[in-house]
Amino acid sequence: MKQFLLLFTFLISTFQIQAQENLPTDYLSKEFHQGRRDAFRNLMPANSVAVIFSYPERVFSKDINYNYHANPDMYYLAGYKEPDAVLLIFKEPQGTEKYNEVLFVRERNATREMWTGRRLGIEGAKSKLGFTTAFNGKDFSSFAIDFKKFDKVIYDKIPTDVEINNNPDNLYSLLQSFKTKAEITKDDEGSINLYTNITNSLREIKTPEELVLMRKTVKLSCVAHNEVMKAVGPEMSENEADGIHAYIHRKYGAEDEGYPPIVGAGANGCILHYGENNATKIDNQLLLMDVGSEYHGYSADVTRTIPANGKFTEEQKAIYQIVYDAQEEVFKLCKEGTPIQDLTKRSREVVAAGLIKLGIITDPKDARIYYPHGCSHFLGLDVHDKGNYSGTLKENMILTVEPGIYIPANSKCDKKWWNIGVRIEDDILIKKDSYENLSAESPRKWQDIEALAKQKSTFNEMKFPKI
Repeated sequence: MKQFLLLFTFLISTFQIQAQENLPTDYLSKEFHQGRRDAFRNLMPANSVAVIFSYPERVFSKDINYNYHANPDMYYLAGYKEPDAVLLIFKEPQGTEKYNEVLFVRERNATREMWTGRRLGIEGAKSKLGFTTAFNGKDFSSFAIDFKKFDKVIYDKIPTDVEINNNPDNLYSLLQSFKTKAEITKDDEGSINLYTNITNSLREIKTPEELVLMRKTVKLSCVAHNEVMKAVGPEMSENEADGIHAYIHRKYGAEDEGYPPIVGAGANGCILHYGENNATKIDNQLLLMDVGSEYHGYSADVTRTIPANGKFTEEQKAIYQIVYDAQEEVFKLCKEGTPIQDLTKRSREVVAAGLIKLGIITDPKDARIYYPHGCSHFLGLDVHDKGNYSGTLKENMILTVEPGIYIPANSKCDKKWWNIGVRIEDDILIKKDSYENLSAESPRKWQDIEALAKQKSTFNEMKFPKI
């Protein structure tokens, strides 16, 4: 029995060592995360503590979970990507050890790691993430901290849908310990607003390290869009077009998509958040593709609308040109100092004028019928990233510019416009006096899309057995 246990331990340790080889080398550095914690601390009021929890795991089916997605704030501030964790950030040094931050992590467990993947544990939190003070999650309940001595305890809204589990090291127990220690009976809106204000201010401005990852995730998303432009045809399904995006994202190392892909043909393109992607043929219709990769936590958000047969009809072209013109007008505003709300305002003015010219509407206010959403949102660790939408544009913000027109069947206009849905979306880096279109590598002009559609794709040459 002893020999078996020794062999089992050896095999597990060997598995863990091998699993850590050949990992990407371009993750955010521990110095980046330390710098973000310091920046957070600088915005905290005197005699305060911030408490940041990991996200819970979510059930996909019965006893199978979705692939885990870390709380972006936890990843941003700590680099920690596992569940069942809590991070404490103190404004002033604490205790005789003079620590100003503590991370509580999942405990190492050789058996569980063989089944569900390696864990950083305490030593990993110290060596790989740069923490000097780290404990296992089960130690949080006995950790000597008196939350009542702080003038402000800063935290995000406490989730109420966490699975009840009384193991001392899981998220439910961590949350219960916190509420008990801090004597919280209901959320403190003041604390939550302060947390939001701090994280909004930090995450809306991208650091040089973040810009490297943002450029990569947007670039590889453009490669995917371009490949679909070349490969698409009337016989292709929405799902197949979706799959080309996914393959190229993985080819370049993206872990996932930043949001559920929207790949809608014809009438489906008029559904803003269409997600089924299951039409078996695109036919001779427009294909609206709102698809962006997630690379090391950072999401792109790129939308292109293309004709499946490679040629826009006159009606499709007319609607497309209005959306393109709206984008061009908004780009002129993309520089430091512009009120963010002006981006949507200007795009709506252009769309309204274009629809009136085509006779689709007569009152500018009716443009909202066919263009019901805003023009821009922040982009980064979340596809709809944190930021202050009531403020002005600042250098190194990244926002989308995404006007659109959607005319479903039975709309109150000539039926020749029905089932035309167009959105063009680009990811824009704000500079002092100008902007950079990070997604410029994927063509936007209808003439350039038609030209690219004439090229052959490697996907056209693939042969698969019939099923």
